[in-house]
Amino acid sequence: MGKRGLVLGGGGPVGIAWEIGLAAGLAEQGIEIGRADRIIGTSAGSFVGAQLASGRSPASLVASQVEQAQRDATARAAAAGSGSPSKAPDLTPLMKFMMRRPANESEAQALRVEIGQFALAAKTIPEDAFVGSFGHIASKGVGWPKGYACTAVDAVDGRFVVWDENSNVELGRAIASSCSVPGVFPPITINGRRYVDGGMRSGTCFDLATDCERVIAVAVVGNAATDFMRARIDGEIAALKTAGAKVELVLPNAECREAFGVNLMDGARRGDVARAGLKQGREEAARLKAFWN
Repeated sequence: MGKRGLVLGGGGPVGIAWEIGLAAGLAEQGIEIGRADRIIGTSAGSFVGAQLASGRSPASLVASQVEQAQRDATARAAAAGSGSPSKAPDLTPLMKFMMRRPANESEAQALRVEIGQFALAAKTIPEDAFVGSFGHIASKGVGWPKGYACTAVDAVDGRFVVWDENSNVELGRAIASSCSVPGVFPPITINGRRYVDGGMRSGTCFDLATDCERVIAVAVVGNAATDFMRARIDGEIAALKTAGAKVELVLPNAECREAFGVNLMDGARRGDVARAGLKQGREEAARLKAFWN
């Protein structure tokens, strides 16, 4: 049947919840996307991809998202009661960078250098605390899942990197680097250098799966970024097809986008988003079953 690839895009805690729900809904219908020969994740997708590649049950991951949402709601209520209500991170400074449209790769790398400088100067939680926030999958000694890769960007020179089982990098630090949203989370130190979110090169990175014959490409597209992201998505899918791959693109449906809200970093929404993703996964199964199985 040919080598199967799964590519999971970025999208903050909301994206994590939706991709997990989607995977669970598909699994209910007999489509195990975690059994892909190659799984590539960027930012949110790096965390979800690592969990799926490690054999975690999508249903158990949905349950974890719902439980985390309940804990978040309790914490927010307590914070509000103390007069210090918590808020989702403000992405406005980062989006000013992201809305620029470099004309070529040289300009794009120069922009990533600017973003890296912004990230290095930001006040955030400590690196180790951020790595630890990913739980068991980020624990020292956890083996690198076969066929799994995730993306990051060097915060100093803007170089794009892909971490995999041959990179001699701890899995937890690789995932954290891929998820290090500039200005929100700390750049992650790996082999003496600092790295930030791979989404600074592309929020999807679908074009990395050119060695696969069949690819399910999953993009977390919110209400505010549909037009902005679509051109990049179309270009990356075109690159896959030029390389000979067959591709099925999965985007959030209207119900999921409504659940997302306006800020993909708003973790308080993760329970509702996971449930919406679960429903969409069930609905997508008829379209994807013959393609994948």
